[in-house]
Amino acid sequence: MDGSEIDTPPAQPDSLSGPRRATPYSRITVIGMGSWGTALAAVAASAGHDVRLWGRRADLAERIAETREHPEHLPGIPLPDGLRPMSDLERALRDTQAVLMVTPSHTLRDMARLMKPHLPEGVPIALCCKGIERGTGYLLSHVVEEELPGHPVGALSGPTFARETALGHPTAATIAFQFTHNDRIAPEQAPAARLALTMQTQAFRPYISDDLVGVEVGGAVKNVIAIACGMMTGAGFAENTRAALITRGMDEMKTLAEALGGRRETVTGLSGAGDLTLTCSSSTSRNMSLGTQLGQGIPRDQCFDGKPTVVEGEVNAVSVVDLARRVGVSMPICEAVHAILHEGAPLAETFRALWARPIEGEPRALDLTVHAGEGDPA
Repeated sequence: MDGSEIDTPPAQPDSLSGPRRATPYSRITVIGMGSWGTALAAVAASAGHDVRLWGRRADLAERIAETREHPEHLPGIPLPDGLRPMSDLERALRDTQAVLMVTPSHTLRDMARLMKPHLPEGVPIALCCKGIERGTGYLLSHVVEEELPGHPVGALSGPTFARETALGHPTAATIAFQFTHNDRIAPEQAPAARLALTMQTQAFRPYISDDLVGVEVGGAVKNVIAIACGMMTGAGFAENTRAALITRGMDEMKTLAEALGGRRETVTGLSGAGDLTLTCSSSTSRNMSLGTQLGQGIPRDQCFDGKPTVVEGEVNAVSVVDLARRVGVSMPICEAVHAILHEGAPLAETFRALWARPIEGEPRALDLTVHAGEGDPA
């Protein structure tokens, strides 16, 4: 299992008991009644499982139960009968076998604390939100491990828009958990394999990874890079610029992942390159959309028609840059986005300076930096 992503393990021969097969989780709890949480709950329910979808708002849970659709985030999309919306957290977690946490990254720690009294012992938790905790610099898995010790913690990440997933468009994602010694002896019973089998449908195809760090870093950084792509698109630049930002942004993702113990090749998979490409290519992404509006000169408080809108990349720009500085990793694109969003730096001048940096070698083995000579153009 030396690759960053592998298909669901095939049945393994066993001389005593015959083929060994993964066992799906039959009772799933999804924490978070937004568009992505509802879409994932619909996937699990359509796979034939008992799915509880929890949200804070009792009125919304009742409307979803009555109409069998999410009236605010996924209107017009029928939800499977096996999906049960509710606002009682104790009831949602009672006897559950696996949990998907789909809450905003900045509320994750508080949500984990609320879950603790009700969570059955040893239940695996997959994080479906992306980011790095501000202040501590912790990856989100570490936040949950700190609050909920004794539970395997992983992540579900990839190039996924909620509405397309809920509509049943072919979608692929990575499910990553760190593999214990027992997981490597019996991989078909590892949480990653069991959850992948649980979520698999004719349209939703999970892949398995044991590089949780690489998957989490890709998910956090791609949102910041998407804002950069949006800014340049809004400013009137075209495909050359976006392709350059995506490619060099991916290198920033790889470098930070490796510095934290992840693998560079993980970032070339679904949770890195796949998610980055999708997020940087469509106005459906709030990160791309925010960047585009800022690039057009719209003040931040007037973006999204003045409606309060949480944009993960805006929050992550602070935590990603702070973490990169702590571990000594250069991330100039993320630094540029941070400076514009949080330090009042002018957009045009900041990106002009980004393009005028000293020339570097692209392969890591070519340790080369070329500065302009005196009197030469920068």
